[in-house]
Formats: sequence, structure tokens, C-alpha cells
Amino acid sequence: METFWYVAVTLMLAVFVVLDGFDFGLGIVYAFVAKNEADRRAALAAIGPIWNGNEVWLIAAGGLLFFAFPKAYSAGFSGFYLALHLVLWLLIARGLALELRSHVDHALWRQFWDVAFAGASLLLAVVFGVALGNLIRGVPLNPEGYFFVALWTNFMTGPEPGILDWFTVLFGATSAAILAMHGANFLAMKTEGQLRNRARRAAWLSGSAVVILVGLALTAVPFVQPLFFLNYAAHPMGYIFPVLSIATLVAALMIRRRDWDAGAFSATSLLILTMLASTAWGSYPNILIATNDPANSLTVTNATAGVYGLQIGLWWFLIGFILLIAYQACAHQAFRGKVKLGAH
Repeated sequence: METFWYVAVTLMLAVFVVLDGFDFGLGIVYAFVAKNEADRRAALAAIGPIWNGNEVWLIAAGGLLFFAFPKAYSAGFSGFYLALHLVLWLLIARGLALELRSHVDHALWRQFWDVAFAGASLLLAVVFGVALGNLIRGVPLNPEGYFFVALWTNFMTGPEPGILDWFTVLFGATSAAILAMHGANFLAMKTEGQLRNRARRAAWLSGSAVVILVGLALTAVPFVQPLFFLNYAAHPMGYIFPVLSIATLVAALMIRRRDWDAGAFSATSLLILTMLASTAWGSYPNILIATNDPANSLTVTNATAGVYGLQIGLWWFLIGFILLIAYQACAHQAFRGKVKLGAH
């Protein structure tokens, strides 16, 4: 039962990254591909009807983590208090930018919110990548399962690291590059003309950066967290996930060269899903790895809720998951196709 909930939380987070990830990625490339007001309106219209619905997956994942693994939830939220507040304010800033930009017809007003949107999108992509790096590297958990980490210490990994070190910053940069590629592919799929051509080029350039950064990140993991590969050694079938990750990255670049926008977007979606599946496989059964003493790590067994609660919650989860999938499918179906701008 604990394994099911571990997979369920991972799945919810992965779907969030795929769906809201193209919103973040579009924001990252926004300033480089949208050269005039018509381009900017078209880019924002591509995500305008769906961006807020995509964030529901993050809320659902947080609620599921609280329900299934309350000890991991409380430890993570207390230890990463500053980082989580930063995420909250960045999400607010991005939402305000999308909603308020068109309320005043003045160039300076629109430029301010354009900068806020692009900056918040980039920082969110980096912060979520840094968070993933922290989960892989581990945190200094005490015997009670709690921890505190400074924003940074000496910028090195070790028993008492900071949130930011060379390893987590590398993951932040990798996250930003992957989501930039993902968002540019989405924008190319939704637009036409010169904006689409610039989005295609942005996707190719960011994809080239992804190849380099992913290579560096994969090289760094065994040095920083050797425990990560124990599951792969014990259960070699798990290698299917990193193999699929590499295959989808190659496919995304090859499809991008052929200017098949929908195919490139599908490939980057699969890339994100398989990379997060690779991380989940390597981390299991750990939810939070202790850098100071492996015995202090929070796992699916010592951080879980009661068995009865998990069994009852299974039915509510399945109902909610089906409803959420249905809503997302209807929303994306209603706004499928190319962006069409009206007179404004």
C-alpha cells in the first residue's frame, strides 16, 4: 500500500511538471521569441485559458503527500520553509502578471508585467530543479526526522549542506533548460509565422543545452549520492526509465529538426515523465535521504499514515484523479489548435 501511494504522489508531481512546465518554459523563452506586442499577446493567449488549471496538480500532489506521508510532509515543509515561501510568492507574481498585464493600456505597465512573468517563470523552473537536487542529495535529518538547511553554506555537498550548492544549482539549470525546450515546443505548436519559427529555434538551442546539462547531472549523481543506484543494481529492470529518458531526448531533438511541433512537444513531455520516473526508482523507498546518518532517512514505511486511512483514501483518490483527468482533457480539448487573436 505504501508503494502505491509513493507512485501516486510521484505521478501527480510528474503530471504537474509536464502541464505547468510548458507554462514555465514559455515564460523562460518569452522575452527572446516575442518581439512585438502581437507576438506577446499570441504567446500569452497560448496558455491563458489553461495555466491556472495546470497548477491544480501541484495542490493535489501536496494534499496527497500530507495524507499518505504526513511525517515527510511536515519535515519537508519545516525544513524548506524559506524555499517554499519563495515558490508561493513566485507563483503569485506569475499569476498577477498573466491577469493584470492587459488591464492598463500603457507600454510601461505591460513591460513591467512581462518582466515579472518571465522572471518568475525562470526562477520557478530553477527552484523546482534545485528541490529535486536536494531530494537526490539528501538533507541532514535528526533522529526525530526533522532538519534545517541554510540557503547556502560553503556551496559544497556534504553532511551539512545548504539548499544551494554546486549539485543542486546544476539541477536547477538543467530543469530550466528542459522546461525552456518544453515550453518552446508548446509555443511552436500553438502559433504560426515568425513567432513559431523563433520558438522552434529556441527549442533547438535549449535542447542543445539540455544534452550538456543532463550529461553533467548524470555524471555528478553517483559521486554525490551513491545510494541512488542501489535500486538499479538490485532491480535492473528499472534501467528502462533512464534508457527511455535518453531515447526521448534524442527523439525530441530529431523531431525538432523535422519541424514536427506536436511530436516534439510529446517527446519533451515523455522526457520529463521518464526522468522523474528514473528519480523515483532510484530514491525508493526513501522520501528524504539523511546525509548525516542513513538510519535517519524518511522512507515509505516510517513516514506513512495508518493502513486503515490509506485504504479508505484509495477510493477518494481514484475518484478525484478521474475527475481531474476529465477536467484537464475537456479544457485542453476546448482550446486545442492554433491561437487566434481577436481585435484588441
